[in-house]
Amino acid sequence: MAKLAFLGLGVMGYPMAGHLQKAGHDVTVYNRTTAKAEAWVKEHGGSMGKTPAEAAKGAAFVMACVGNDDDLRSVCLGDDGAFSAMDSGTTFVDHTTVSAAVTRELYAAAKDAGIAFVDAPISGGQAGAENAQLSVMCGGDQDAYDKAELVIDVYSKMCKRIGDSGAGQMTKMCNQIAIAGLVQGLSEALHFAQKAGLDGRAVVDVISQGAAGSWQMSNRYETMLDDKWDHGFAVDWMRKDLGICLSTANENGASLPVTALVDQFYKDVQKLGGGRWDTSSLLKRLQAMG
Repeated sequence: MAKLAFLGLGVMGYPMAGHLQKAGHDVTVYNRTTAKAEAWVKEHGGSMGKTPAEAAKGAAFVMACVGNDDDLRSVCLGDDGAFSAMDSGTTFVDHTTVSAAVTRELYAAAKDAGIAFVDAPISGGQAGAENAQLSVMCGGDQDAYDKAELVIDVYSKMCKRIGDSGAGQMTKMCNQIAIAGLVQGLSEALHFAQKAGLDGRAVVDVISQGAAGSWQMSNRYETMLDDKWDHGFAVDWMRKDLGICLSTANENGASLPVTALVDQFYKDVQKLGGGRWDTSSLLKRLQAMG
């Protein structure tokens, strides 16, 4: 058991930090909105820091799950950033989905300070975080990963080092690219079933057991058919992630025609007022088109 810090208590970070405390670790949390940190301590115990540095002081591992590149830079390097308070030999684990460029920047800054840095973006959504069933894809030095894996195992069903710093973020991009096409395909299939007068649930009962089956189909078809979107991974965040994918593809020469198209479809969903809807709301866009 270790002294840990967890920075960022959103829909993912809040339950993840809770699992760590429940497992017997001594967890100090930080959140930009203090009330959220206070609520977490009231529910789980542990303690809270008023700044990232205060939370990170004395921690063997500092975990972060914040919003974007700028948020991550801020909690690491900003005024009262975590790096300034971390001891040499400790480890920073970043669960945020960010660009590989900022990951490598922070890896270098951490190394200069004697701190290990592991990029460890996650997949599995809010339910995966709440049920400790996340898939975690990691980049960084092998020895740093080996230490961090023992902590990450508390809330993951799969944790794997893919390669050097940035490899975890690149793998998360692959994950989001794959999801974009899957959700659009599922949305079109359900939309077609509705237009054809078929029972969507009966259709999914059959096709989910064949080659068309996927996590998205198994976990999202009911809410899609019930016109429920107030759950899961928000469209605004998916567009942020797909923007990272497309920007990186421009740099490495990858061709992502479907991803680029689905990104524009999500833009349409935002125009419908669905920025905070689940990513499965691509079906809503098709229905709005008639």
